[in-house]
Amino acid sequence: MASKTIHPLSRLLKYSHKYQTSINQAVTCSVLNKIFDLAPPVLIGAAVDVVVKKQDSFIARFGIKEVFDQLLVLTLLSVLIWTLESVFEYAYERLWRNLAQNMQNDLRLNAYRHIQNLELEYFENNSTGRLLAILNDDINQLERFLDVGANEILQVLTTVVVISGAFFFLTPNTAWMTIIPIPIIIWGAIAFQKLLTPRYAEVREKVSLLNSRLANNLMGITTIKSFTTEQYEIERIRKDSEAYLQSNQRAIVLSAAFVPLIRFIILAGFTGILLFGGMEVEKGNLTVGTYSVLVFMTQRLLWPLTRLGQTLDLYQRAMASTARVMDVLDTPMTIHSGDLPLPFDRVKGEIEFNNISFAYFDREPVIENFNLKIPATSTVAIVGSTGSGKSTIVKLLLRFYEIQSGNITLDGINLKDIVLYDLRRAIGLVSQDVFLFHGSVRENIAYGNPNATENDIIHSAKMAEAHDFIMELPQQYDTIVGERGQKLSGGQRQRLSIARAILKNPPILILDEATSAVDNETEAAIAKSLEHITENRTTIMIAHRLSTIRHADCIYVVEKGKIVESGKHEELLEKRGIYNSLWQVQTGNTHFV
Repeated sequence: MASKTIHPLSRLLKYSHKYQTSINQAVTCSVLNKIFDLAPPVLIGAAVDVVVKKQDSFIARFGIKEVFDQLLVLTLLSVLIWTLESVFEYAYERLWRNLAQNMQNDLRLNAYRHIQNLELEYFENNSTGRLLAILNDDINQLERFLDVGANEILQVLTTVVVISGAFFFLTPNTAWMTIIPIPIIIWGAIAFQKLLTPRYAEVREKVSLLNSRLANNLMGITTIKSFTTEQYEIERIRKDSEAYLQSNQRAIVLSAAFVPLIRFIILAGFTGILLFGGMEVEKGNLTVGTYSVLVFMTQRLLWPLTRLGQTLDLYQRAMASTARVMDVLDTPMTIHSGDLPLPFDRVKGEIEFNNISFAYFDREPVIENFNLKIPATSTVAIVGSTGSGKSTIVKLLLRFYEIQSGNITLDGINLKDIVLYDLRRAIGLVSQDVFLFHGSVRENIAYGNPNATENDIIHSAKMAEAHDFIMELPQQYDTIVGERGQKLSGGQRQRLSIARAILKNPPILILDEATSAVDNETEAAIAKSLEHITENRTTIMIAHRLSTIRHADCIYVVEKGKIVESGKHEELLEKRGIYNSLWQVQTGNTHFV
């Protein structure tokens, strides 16, 4: 990706253009705060000058001859300077922190919004832990830098510019002794930056792997316990955690060495001005007051540079994190919405697959030259062996993946031309992989239809044969289902999923193994309800258990991405083909096979 060659800071500055006013205000306050912070050494030098020279001091040149009056002026200036320094410190603290919070909030929302709009293939190629690390830890790392590091860099730059200018103005003969360490320190900082960049990139990658492992293990805790692999998983977590630890330690070896090395460079500048500046006073080339200012200023100039190490540490961590966040934002979307609106109440539900071919990334084609026409308001079933392409057909209809050739139409309109929101809103999906959100039963049924009334929710639950078991729960419809619905059985979760789809009341309903996790009695009850659920809507049923689809208007048998048989239940049995074989196996009459 071309954007990866651009420096993360450039990418961040481009992204932060909307915050330009806030950035300018924060920068101004940081600079002014540092300017007023540097004033006290000048006041000290002026006070020494007043005490030593009295009526011949620098301030006396402005007509203030009395020593008391001169000191009073310096006192009032001190009060003013300290006040302004405090005001601007409050201002920059507030501005930088608010900027950090606003950017963090917007960046996280934008990154999540972008991730949410990416195709399913992206999630198959990226672990949940890695994405969580980017959305949380990486964005928080950027916030920490904006909270502290940005201001530190500005104040160091301000210090260098102001004090260097003052030195060359006051004592050009000795100023070079203090200034010469600065380029050496900056060169050292840049050298450290180059060495730290790959190390912090490695740190971010290692923490992603660790987060991924932890997220997977927490979601699969039942499997871990049932296979008694607790010790095995602890060992795997230990290895990932130690890899993260070691990558951090490799970065710390360099970042920790910065300050001690810089101290010796600072020492050279400080002792130089202390010794040679003192000799200039002895020779009469420099006043005592000016010498006092120079000694204080040298310390104020060079000592803050030791914090460059910590600031660079924050900076490098932030840039490594920024690169990862920006890479997510720069990930192109391969599935784009069409521009043609499709009003919900005008969808008839006629679906047609025209010469469709599709293959998952780096795999053999799952569907080739596939053709299927589903009349509006009809109920069709698609059956076949595992891997035959049944669920893929559903994913293509919802545009979770993009077809390689051919086209799919809804009411004669190419799916690619329809507004993606309108297309998916018109389709209700009950998947075999049921996902419930942590919340109440009521919230999960009403998901996607938050304005549903209590009567609507109960009616949907009854249609899905869920109302009776819900009423037996401790808090009934207010019962918390737990993360991924883990407090409920598989059959209960599936019935809630069906109720959720019924409440959506879509013109097209897809039941992908919708009764795979329920018992025979509940399946029979749901099958009876389906007679009412499927009325006046197009219904696509995908099932291994053929008993649930025997009343479909048409059954299609799919093998290797192609329709090999089609017809009603009785017609397919008479053909004595694949469907008949599947039926005989499931009913126990294997002697027919």
